Amino acid sequence: MNYSEQHIDKTSVLSLCRDCFAIVQALIGRCPTCGSKRFVSHPELFGLAVAHIDCDAFYAAIEKRDDPALADRPVIVGGGKRGVVSTCCYVARTYGVRSAMPMFKALQACPDAVVIRPDMAKYAAVSRQIRAMMEALTPLVEPLSIDEAFLDLSGTERVHGAPPAVALARLQQRIEREIGVTVSVGLSHNKFLAKIASDLDKPRGFAVIGRAQTLAFLAPQPVSLIWGVGAAMTARLARDGFATIGRLQKADPAELARRYGETGLRLARLSRGEDARPVRPEREAKSVSAETTFEANIRDLRALEDVLWALCEKVSMRMKKANLLGRVVTLKLKDSKFRTITRRETLDRPSNLARAAFAAARALLAEAAPGRAWRLIGVGFSDLANDGAGAAQDDLFGDPQARLAAQERAIDEIRAKFGAKAIAAGRALRPKGDQARND
Repeated sequence: MNYSEQHIDKTSVLSLCRDCFAIVQALIGRCPTCGSKRFVSHPELFGLAVAHIDCDAFYAAIEKRDDPALADRPVIVGGGKRGVVSTCCYVARTYGVRSAMPMFKALQACPDAVVIRPDMAKYAAVSRQIRAMMEALTPLVEPLSIDEAFLDLSGTERVHGAPPAVALARLQQRIEREIGVTVSVGLSHNKFLAKIASDLDKPRGFAVIGRAQTLAFLAPQPVSLIWGVGAAMTARLARDGFATIGRLQKADPAELARRYGETGLRLARLSRGEDARPVRPEREAKSVSAETTFEANIRDLRALEDVLWALCEKVSMRMKKANLLGRVVTLKLKDSKFRTITRRETLDRPSNLARAAFAAARALLAEAAPGRAWRLIGVGFSDLANDGAGAAQDDLFGDPQARLAAQERAIDEIRAKFGAKAIAAGRALRPKGDQARND
């Protein structure tokens, strides 16, 4: 069907069949063209262009795709008994398993689950395939993570010969057929509402939030639905009489600003569904980090330092690949009682060197770690800036820093040519046989 030649009355309630893409008057039952029950109806369906696409249980879906024997099994992708759930399939979710849940709790809830270690290289490759399909629809694709992105299809109707809703339904079907995973689509008039919509009809969903319904839709929702409102802020708002978004809608923005500062103004805007942020194809990284969860708690400082050094090398490689420099180094630790602490150190000059990160993080570790057993350690750079040609550090640093930068570049070149294990810095070569005292 050539939708560009078909008159679509955007003021009437029409339905889009998600299987054959026929557009008909509002349906109750089956599509008259193909008999499908999968359709979406909304008065503003063909007048909206901002979408959020979210892959359904992405890691687990890829593992099930690659091993059909897992199709009906509960699958958890995560880091072993001492780690956390990265994601889980919808079968596992019926047992109460959730992302970020400690693995031992997930296995208590679903002891028959198949646990698979994450294969990030494989997941990233699938993500790139899906991203390419999105970018074939519109150049305005803003990735949020490996498995979700915003799209703005404004002005693409003539290019695709169809309204954005139809183009999105086609994309959803194409991803499922060609990639073998499913996605859910949220369509609205801004990013905030599109992201909310994509969660309304999972999995394989297609949900719409229009302009006319925005205030009424948001009013009964809990304030925690607003992005950035975590448990502490939710509790504070509830104590102040703002348990629902509707209560925020009725509040004077000036009063919210007096109570909560800039956050109050943001709450006032989002409670009314106002979000002027454009879909930006390139998202500026705010930090680059890496972390690991131990199979057994580690108390020994030298053993923690060895892990920290490996993480610093990993973060450094990512920073160099992205041509980034960071001024702040952050150390993250989680103890045996799941309490998390973070410590930060501001560098004299921006850097992306593993040794610069390690020197700062090691000092923070020496101060924070003694006396406790730790189950997780992480490190990262933040306060990022582009380093231009990617080789400016020789000019930024005088000796011996310039010498260290040159050494790391040489190591990086050898690894790029012969593999990651071709060469190791001195610390990584130290025997690890009796370094750790585990708890």
